[in-house]
Amino acid sequence: MNEQNGANPTPENAARQAVWERDLLGRLAFAAITEQRKTRRWGIFKFFFIIAFLLLWVAALLVLPVILSDKPSASRYTALIELSGVIESDGEANADNVITGLRAAFEDEATAGIIVRTNSPGGSPVQAAYINDEIRRLREKYPKVPLYAVITDVCASGCYYVAVAADQIYANEASVVGSIGVLMNGFGFVDGMKKLGIERRLLTAGEHKGALDPFSPMEKFDRRHAQSLLDQIHKQFIARVRDGRGQALQETKDTFSGLFWTGEDALKMGLVDALGSASYVAREVIGAEDIVDFTYRERLLDRFARRIGSAMVNSLENRLWSRAPSLK
Repeated sequence: MNEQNGANPTPENAARQAVWERDLLGRLAFAAITEQRKTRRWGIFKFFFIIAFLLLWVAALLVLPVILSDKPSASRYTALIELSGVIESDGEANADNVITGLRAAFEDEATAGIIVRTNSPGGSPVQAAYINDEIRRLREKYPKVPLYAVITDVCASGCYYVAVAADQIYANEASVVGSIGVLMNGFGFVDGMKKLGIERRLLTAGEHKGALDPFSPMEKFDRRHAQSLLDQIHKQFIARVRDGRGQALQETKDTFSGLFWTGEDALKMGLVDALGSASYVAREVIGAEDIVDFTYRERLLDRFARRIGSAMVNSLENRLWSRAPSLK
């Protein structure tokens, strides 16, 4: 009875039980291996799928701008370059980008005229000067291709520094124009540190290396030196405006004070030549209604690579140039 109930299995039953257990373990191991292979194959498939997707995405970024080119079939057209945002070396409105678009527009044989459409509060005097210089050079090299600046919302300070290099300047009556001045700003934390009981420890090599340090008292010499620097850049700015605007400029005591005006008032002051939009200038002034955008825009991958490369020095650069003058 006990043998029949399996309490004391016979050798034959034990052997069959062992075979069955080995067979079960073998099946489980085989199933596990099969599942691992499926998982590995799926992982490889996903990897190559992602790689293929990325390659297609990169190809689209490279090819689509050519496929979707907005060049019309007209034999002559107006070239457009956008100058938008703060003019700075690390921004989209940097001199290299703007100049690249300008050169492409001037060199295109179908360009009847060029419009630089501006919407910027200003920025770096150096970047603005680079663009101004290049516009003047290209105008001299291609005397038959006129260049007009068209102001939309704002063209202030460094932006106006660029605009005065154009043959003529157009604006809307509500545009903000001017701000012909230079500034250098910052903060002083000396009194706040005293209240908090914080001691400033600044070590320098060079008598004035710590000039304008926000955590140290401002010295009279440092203030005079900084003001002299600003005055010099301001004179350079004024010279560019006078040279670019010529007899059209109606100077007053406020013209170079840093004030800004509407396009309507700027017209009376000779800061702009007429009121009109980009489409108006293309149609009525240049005589080529079709507009082609020659604005140089960095590709996403190029911008990403550049920012990764510059990120390593941004901290040091910001410390060195946080108080650099600006045409804003």
